[in-house]
Amino acid sequence: MKQISTRFSIAVHTLSLIAVTPDCTGDFIAGSVNTNPVIIRRIMGMLKKAGLVEVRPGVGGAALLKEPDRITLLDVYRAVNVAEENQLFRIHENSNIACLVGRNIENVLQAELKDAQLAMEYRLAQTTLGQIIEKFQ
Repeated sequence: MKQISTRFSIAVHTLSLIAVTPDCTGDFIAGSVNTNPVIIRRIMGMLKKAGLVEVRPGVGGAALLKEPDRITLLDVYRAVNVAEENQLFRIHENSNIACLVGRNIENVLQAELKDAQLAMEYRLAQTTLGQIIEKFQ
């Protein structure tokens, strides 16, 4: 079974680390996440493009562009493109239309999956990075 990308959890880890350790470098973040610095640079690029962080070239270092209480988990989720084309769930293609289930499964399941994604996104919008950081204490 295909899993949701780890970009989201790495991005939350990264932003949390930047919030509690100002001016930390990509190598420092990679050490905390225990991953390759290239992965951190890619995610930092996505977070920068979304207006969540600024990255200083040269010596390095990163800073949040918003207070942690103003960054929601939904902001992070959207910044790192966890879901392809805003579609968290995909439905298999080419079902047998001669079959009762095969010809109807996509239409029946599509509404349920869209509702599930909206519920998840609503929940992510209710939690801020600041609330996550408070739980580290």
